Amino acid sequence: MATPDPERQGGFISGVILAAGLSRRMGRPKLALPLGGKPLLQYALDAAAKSRLDEIVLVVAAPEPALLAALELPSRPPLHVAVNPEPSAGQAGSLRCGLAAANPRARAAAVLLGDQPGLTSPAINRIVEAFTHAETPAVRPVYSGSRGEDIPGHPVLVANTLWPEVESLRGDEGLRGLFSRQPDWLTTIPTPGPPPADIDTWDDYRRAEDARPPGT
Repeated sequence: MATPDPERQGGFISGVILAAGLSRRMGRPKLALPLGGKPLLQYALDAAAKSRLDEIVLVVAAPEPALLAALELPSRPPLHVAVNPEPSAGQAGSLRCGLAAANPRARAAAVLLGDQPGLTSPAINRIVEAFTHAETPAVRPVYSGSRGEDIPGHPVLVANTLWPEVESLRGDEGLRGLFSRQPDWLTTIPTPGPPPADIDTWDDYRRAEDARPPGT
């Protein structure tokens, strides 16, 4: 195991929740859809609030007062809402927006997706802990597929030294494109089970409804 970096231990870690997608495949805004008695976005927000993250930056496509009013916002850690002025430009723009809004003291940011209700606070904490021991500026979980294949997923934790590199990303390329060009920047963390599912289509939504007991 790598020797822990003392500069990382106890450092300020931001959480950036990407929630500015246009829900094109759903045909309507999806993050306020009810799931198990609460809005879809609430699950990622709750997981972040119960984790070791020191702040949450929620990136949305517009101020969306109806969505924010439907959410139970955490009293801690601090929550900041950042508005992506060009959501049609893709996920890379939301990522840049979220990192720009993060606390200047942050040593790193955990990138979460707002449409993954299966995300848990232990999963976030596992990646935060892995970052304190990693010799690379980024860590990412790798889950197990149904055929035993490795599936990279979220949350991805990225040190602030890499944030300038995000400026080169475009469209929906996301961090995966960055690490495909610079694999030596990334440590992968084997993680049991399948990755948290994205809710991109109505079929995804119905499967999530069927899998989640009411009120959970």
